Amino acid sequence: MSAPVQLRPYQQEAVQRVLEWFRSTSDPALLCLPTGAGKSLVIAELAHLARGRVLVLAHVRELVEQNHAKYAAYGLQADVFSAGLGSKNAECQVVFGSVQSVSRHLTRFDDAGFTLLVIDECHRVSLSEDTAYQKIITHLQQLNPNIKILGLTATPYRLGHGFIYHRHLQQQAARGDEQSFFKACIYELPLRWMVKKGYLVMPVRLDMAMLAYDFSALIPTASGYYIENELDQVVRSSRVTPGIVEDIQQRAATRRGVMIFCASVRHAEEVTSLLPAAQTALITGALPGKEREQIICAFKAQQLKYLVNVSVLTTGFDAPHVDLIALLRPTESVSLYQQILGRGLRLSPETGKKDCLLLDYAGNPWDLWAPEVNSPRPASDTQLVQVTCPACGFANSFWGRTTAEGEVLEHFGRRCQGWLESDQGSGSQCDFRFRFRICDACGGEADIAARVCPHCDATLVDADKRLKEALQLRDARVLRVSGMTLEASVNGRGLPRLKVTYHDEDGTELSDWYALETPAQRYVFEQVFLRDHLKAPGCGWSPATAEEAAAGTERLRHPDFVIARKMHRKHWRIQQKLFDYQGRYRRADQAS
Repeated sequence: MSAPVQLRPYQQEAVQRVLEWFRSTSDPALLCLPTGAGKSLVIAELAHLARGRVLVLAHVRELVEQNHAKYAAYGLQADVFSAGLGSKNAECQVVFGSVQSVSRHLTRFDDAGFTLLVIDECHRVSLSEDTAYQKIITHLQQLNPNIKILGLTATPYRLGHGFIYHRHLQQQAARGDEQSFFKACIYELPLRWMVKKGYLVMPVRLDMAMLAYDFSALIPTASGYYIENELDQVVRSSRVTPGIVEDIQQRAATRRGVMIFCASVRHAEEVTSLLPAAQTALITGALPGKEREQIICAFKAQQLKYLVNVSVLTTGFDAPHVDLIALLRPTESVSLYQQILGRGLRLSPETGKKDCLLLDYAGNPWDLWAPEVNSPRPASDTQLVQVTCPACGFANSFWGRTTAEGEVLEHFGRRCQGWLESDQGSGSQCDFRFRFRICDACGGEADIAARVCPHCDATLVDADKRLKEALQLRDARVLRVSGMTLEASVNGRGLPRLKVTYHDEDGTELSDWYALETPAQRYVFEQVFLRDHLKAPGCGWSPATAEEAAAGTERLRHPDFVIARKMHRKHWRIQQKLFDYQGRYRRADQAS
């Protein structure tokens, strides 16, 4: 048997974290390691240490082959079960398989001896029961309910879903839903750390604003993806493609391997036609497997310089000599952006590359180093902001806006992400909510999108039902709010007060009055007004006077609807304010 492969210190630490986790639980967990960190070696070490049978899954043949090769470097035998690699063997203790082939031949895996399932690029795992991954998982769990399931990925995030794990052990944070398949991210290495320590080359990003496509008008679908036809319309109507290709060639003069990511198949064909034919190849999803393999082999052997593709080489592709990435399409998330960049960050002792040049011709707004946020970016002018939880002190990362001095003016966080460990070794997510709705039954706080109260299980009253009921009452008024004004004023007895007036599209008004003279009055103001109206709840802004409150209007948001009832046949009293409304009634800001 060959001498064991020498792992890097962080790879050894990742293996140790896995062993510690599975000694105490069989809950599925994942490792988050940047592209180029050597996930295959971590997998090989875990398979080498495992006492029972091991199945290692990957979604493409290149990864199956790569993972098997690293294990073989130990001098150990393992089977390969992949139609694409021409092998369907599953008798050895360790089996490396493609998810497609294994899911179609589950009877070959009727063995309760499988104790470890490893899933490479595990961000592809969906909760849907009819997917190939879930069929395999269910089959193996039925045979062995205590099977350990480990995922590995550089980007533990799925568009339209968010983070694929519930909590993060290192950061002591709750990131995804409690229903997430992977219960914890047990170890993560940041991209910046890997570059700083010399395990990856430095990315050099150039934003090609003067020579770029304008994708700013496109909006992703509900699932988070752009529509290829819409992308193609943008590049088809633009005349900059020849100039972009010429610019790429000029900047690639001293580069060894160039990967170009295009917006559509037609776009990729156009780009390919403008590059030197003898040095260029195109890969799309429709390309037969053998041709694709031949092209990739030629590119890795540096017989080709330019490799053009459309969304097929973002993961599972390893060509260390790549030192230029050209991005000619928008990316839907920072995760996809970093996956694409990762194709060029591997070390290449053969070529001695020092960095990887990233040319962005699509105006992507993502930060190379930024972590993913578990909600879609609400607007192009938002950025990552840090919001400290007033209850537990956890530093949350939310989308938001800041003043010129960097003070958080607005954020879109709902609940604190801090994870609180108990003395018994268990824990729970901090229950502080920045935005919430109140349960009529128990008065508890629930998420703004919740339908059932988490405290008493009562059904939360739907906003549409509230509006419908109010509209049917003769002594009720529903205001579709289009604006809000605050002014320092005096009441009928001459006492200083803050007057808050809500306006609708026709000029109708409803007002509230607040006293801020004593600590008790300011506390009531915070509870009944500020917590709902603040654009950045929990950030500590608490005006002490009516004048200070009126001067801070930019920090406040108005409700979508206000419901008032007539009191003593004369005065209107505001009883309900509906924020974050989503329903069948039109809001004022949606007026045509």
